[in-house]
Amino acid sequence: MEVNQAKQEHLLALKVMRLTKPTLFTNMPVTCEDRDLPGDLFGRLMKEDPSTIRGAEALMLGELLTLPQNFGNIFLGETFSSYISVHNDSSQVVKDILVKADLQTSSQRLNLSASNNAVTELKPDSCIDDVIHHEVKEIGTHILVCAVSYTTQAGEKLYFRKFFKFQVLKPLDVKTKFYNAESDLSSVTDEVFLEAQIQNITTSSMFMEKVSLESSMMYNVAELNTVETEDEGTSTFGKMSYLQPMDTRQYLYCLKPKPEFAEKAGVIKGVTVIGKLDIVWKTNLGERGRLQTSQLQRMAPGYGDVRLSLEMIPDTVNLEEPFDITCKITNCSERTMDLVLEMCNTCSIHWCGVSGRQLGKVSPSASLALPLKLLSSVQGLQSISGLRLTDTFLKRTYEYDDIAQVCVVCPYMSRES
Repeated sequence: MEVNQAKQEHLLALKVMRLTKPTLFTNMPVTCEDRDLPGDLFGRLMKEDPSTIRGAEALMLGELLTLPQNFGNIFLGETFSSYISVHNDSSQVVKDILVKADLQTSSQRLNLSASNNAVTELKPDSCIDDVIHHEVKEIGTHILVCAVSYTTQAGEKLYFRKFFKFQVLKPLDVKTKFYNAESDLSSVTDEVFLEAQIQNITTSSMFMEKVSLESSMMYNVAELNTVETEDEGTSTFGKMSYLQPMDTRQYLYCLKPKPEFAEKAGVIKGVTVIGKLDIVWKTNLGERGRLQTSQLQRMAPGYGDVRLSLEMIPDTVNLEEPFDITCKITNCSERTMDLVLEMCNTCSIHWCGVSGRQLGKVSPSASLALPLKLLSSVQGLQSISGLRLTDTFLKRTYEYDDIAQVCVVCPYMSRES
């Protein structure tokens, strides 16, 4: 009579365990009042329980640590470590043992084995141990494939493998916003402020060890997350930088173009690369994680063909008294311009000098400083407007209103007061 052949049993046994920090053991204390029927029975039992803390038996946390019973949650940016053991359960010597560990992700297959050389022989009750490490850089389903091949004493070559499936979750939700600095000084108009909102979307607290911005080659970065004191800078989040589950923090950075790029008007145009965020955190019992964003990009503001900015302007001026300002004209186009300056008076601002004067030719990305004199006939905060540039080559006109604001005061009123 024919029977189905039983599944072949291998001489070797494969065991895989994830290496992670243990967790604090928790128990469920049961208490009652002394006048209740159990009396002090529950209290005596908790005092005899080795997992409770002496003198604080009703506290849920104990003194013991618990080893992980499964793969648990693995988050992006953490280091996945696993212990692989191949044990010879048979009574015979096994030869040419090769243990291979691969990690299959949605996009690639990685070899994590420390060595690809086969072990010559493995005696009974002996084992081959290996520890693998991998920094997780993708979210989604991961499969750890452990394969073992060996040769028996009879010369038969056998092979088996096991699969361990786990999910990699997203630990942080990172959102970024860019703000262009609104200022009248040309040394500041190219400043960019980056706001990074970081939210802890795990179920445990995080200690934020470092949140920094690695700027690109075009910018210098300054962190605005500390308050300067007499001795040293203090973090705006306090001394203990903990981020509770579902909590969000805002980090602020200021980026300035480096001088060699700021002087070239045509360089910082369109989409520019700002840099990337580097986030390092620690979870319970010091497990470390690190996450780097992709390159952050922003759309640089457009200034048109000709950019007019202010180099110097006084904070306060006297009513009906001339004052000086210095403008900077930059050719942002890719062609040479022949510019003519016209000054048009407004109801409060009156320009001093000749309107319609020739400024000459300005090459691409070149700049020229333009000192001007004007006065105000109205008190208060006044807007400087009324400049017009004309390119005689293309007969194209560029008008500039609300260039800056200046505070106009009456000197006679200040003396009387």
